[in-house]
Amino acid sequence: MNGTALVRTDGLSAGYRRGEPAISDVTFSAPSGQAVALLGPNGGGKTTLFRALMGQLPASSGVAEIAGRAAYVPQTERSRLDFPVNALDVALMGTYALTPWYRRTGRRERAIAESALVRVGLESSMRAAYGALSGGQRQRVLIARALAQDAEVLLLDEPLSGVDRASEERVLAVLDELTDEGRTLLVATHDIHQARRFDRVLCINGRQVAFGTPGEALTDEVLQATYGGELVVLEGGARAVAIQHHAHP
Repeated sequence: MNGTALVRTDGLSAGYRRGEPAISDVTFSAPSGQAVALLGPNGGGKTTLFRALMGQLPASSGVAEIAGRAAYVPQTERSRLDFPVNALDVALMGTYALTPWYRRTGRRERAIAESALVRVGLESSMRAAYGALSGGQRQRVLIARALAQDAEVLLLDEPLSGVDRASEERVLAVLDELTDEGRTLLVATHDIHQARRFDRVLCINGRQVAFGTPGEALTDEVLQATYGGELVVLEGGARAVAIQHHAHP
């Protein structure tokens, strides 16, 4: 890991209505080879932060910067499953931005997409219909699409939501491999236990609540400020979040 920040915000505020920021005072940085867990309730601003970093939403104040090529990896549950494409077709979409407008994708781009699918352990499912894959397999296809873009920064929107345990372990292994290669990851999640395995944790709920190592950011005080009534205490004292799915802002 080096000290060059590939993702950086400084006093960032952004929103969808003039004068009403959805997030405010967000300041953090992530260098090459670092994975950051993004924790926050539904409606707390995680998607707003992603959109601001990708330049899709202007900052009302402060700075949002990504150095290098970035790719957004959406939730699989928000993907269309009736579209007649296979896993290779979806991964190949990642090469479109790197292909000149006057040339169709060819063998080189197909090789890049195939290599990306091998990276995520789907070499035997390249021709399988995307909609017929399991949730965990679809998530890995979307990660492969990002890899086909040769992205240095990946913004992943709850990549472990709704996947089975085996797929979860495979996805986490892929994320570890990507940081080992020097890529920077910002991973939205609701799972406090999973967040403890990341290098840093950024907690937001309309504003930045905390940013630091898991030990610094995942205290009872911070989690209560981040989740409020969504935070529940399980038997044995473990903390968990009661998820209520709805549209993200």
